[in-house]
Amino acid sequence: MKKSLIASVFMLSSMSVMAATQGGFNGPTEAAPSTQAQGGFNGPNAISVLNTVKEASHADDNAAVELTGYIISSIGNENYMFKDATGEIKIEIDQKDWHGLTVMPTTKIIIRGEVDKDWTVRTIDVDTVILAK
Repeated sequence: MKKSLIASVFMLSSMSVMAATQGGFNGPTEAAPSTQAQGGFNGPNAISVLNTVKEASHADDNAAVELTGYIISSIGNENYMFKDATGEIKIEIDQKDWHGLTVMPTTKIIIRGEVDKDWTVRTIDVDTVILAK
């Protein structure tokens, strides 16, 4: 009996310590500037990212793209026509990748994804849609 009481006390005390070390949101606060040093790599990228429809329309399969422009029309089944200053290209955006964003042909957006190259046609498989600033 004494052993199970000691084990229970130990378990409860360790659970409170574990709960105190877990993070999460706990009420409204304003974002304060971070005083911790941020790390990471800051330099050239080995994977080039294409930034225009013209570049994407001649790119290899799976080439990374980040395009800024407009969706000018829906062509059905999660497919759309996208336009920037250099041309137009067909894009595919899965419903889950909209993240609740609604756009019109006058809404400037940034799309991120990759080129999907078939025999003679290239489309952009979009992973992210965000509003351009």
